[in-house]
Amino acid sequence: MGTTERTSELSASPDLFGNSFLNFFSRVHPAVPAVIFVPIIGVMYYLAIDAGSSALAVAGLSIAGFAIWTLSEYWLHRLLFHWHPKFKGGDQLNFIIHGVHHDHPNDRMRLVMPPALGLPLAAIFLALFVLVFGAPAGYIGFAGFLIGYLVYDYTHYYVHHFVPKTKIGKRVREHHMRHHFQDHRYGYGVSSPIWDYVFRTVPRTKRSDRSSS
Repeated sequence: MGTTERTSELSASPDLFGNSFLNFFSRVHPAVPAVIFVPIIGVMYYLAIDAGSSALAVAGLSIAGFAIWTLSEYWLHRLLFHWHPKFKGGDQLNFIIHGVHHDHPNDRMRLVMPPALGLPLAAIFLALFVLVFGAPAGYIGFAGFLIGYLVYDYTHYYVHHFVPKTKIGKRVREHHMRHHFQDHRYGYGVSSPIWDYVFRTVPRTKRSDRSSS
């Protein structure tokens, strides 16, 4: 297969279902997560501040929520997105959840999470934040969590379609590309590689490739 054909295959956007209605909702413009979640973030902060939350509480709980997102990102990617169920239809389910992204990683309409999945997950996490932290603290933590999610979504889109100029950006992109094209059992962190270091799933770098050869 030539370079042009390979590039076209990676960028293709195949149908996931035999139903055009379902296929429509399986493709998402990259602006959609921001359109949906930025107002929700604003509402969460408004409710928390209106209830008397201090600036220190807003800052601290936002950072905590962001950190919780990075851990959730890692485990959702590792356990859910790379889940290979053994029951009948399991391979098809895996392809719908994440396999299509690995087969067609440059599909511009499947690089952010569809609202049909993102909104129910967000509702579950909001309930968990309020259950654990109470209100209004849970609202602030959830807002930080959503900020982390948006950073993830747009980092993911960026590294697939642009070449970063900064040293950190290049390392983040290499980390994720090694997950795609070297070994998908490593490099589950997309917006942050920190949990790959904690859980020993860092992809092998060029230096380690040479040292092990």
